[in-house]
Amino acid sequence: MGSRDIEPKQLAAAAAKHAWLKKGEHIRIFEVTDLLRIADYFVLVTGLNRPHVKAIHQELHMSLKAAGEVCAKAEGADLGWWVLMDYVDVVVHVLQPQARAYYDLDNLYGECPELDWQALETPGLPEEPKRVAE
Repeated sequence: MGSRDIEPKQLAAAAAKHAWLKKGEHIRIFEVTDLLRIADYFVLVTGLNRPHVKAIHQELHMSLKAAGEVCAKAEGADLGWWVLMDYVDVVVHVLQPQARAYYDLDNLYGECPELDWQALETPGLPEEPKRVAE
């Protein structure tokens, strides 16, 4: 977790909300704790095209960093086809529609419990945090 020790569930919800603010679509959060050791939650977001995927990635990076959460690793940002952001307990996947259909993560993790991210509160994370420089 980041320096503010935000609970993983709230971090996943915050990522979903910030992706939604950037017009991310088909946002889902799966609790993968019982299935995987690498994370507690997977956040799936669709961006309509390469610039949209990159914009969502940038929004998440800046907003969560401003809230004290640091991305341990990000992959795919240059290509904008599928961006994976690793926040240790939470992994965010931002995919173009074709990538989401091809990799079918929704089906792969569909048996996992799904969180209603819109109903979750995100204490300690402002809805629109001030921006910080990279």
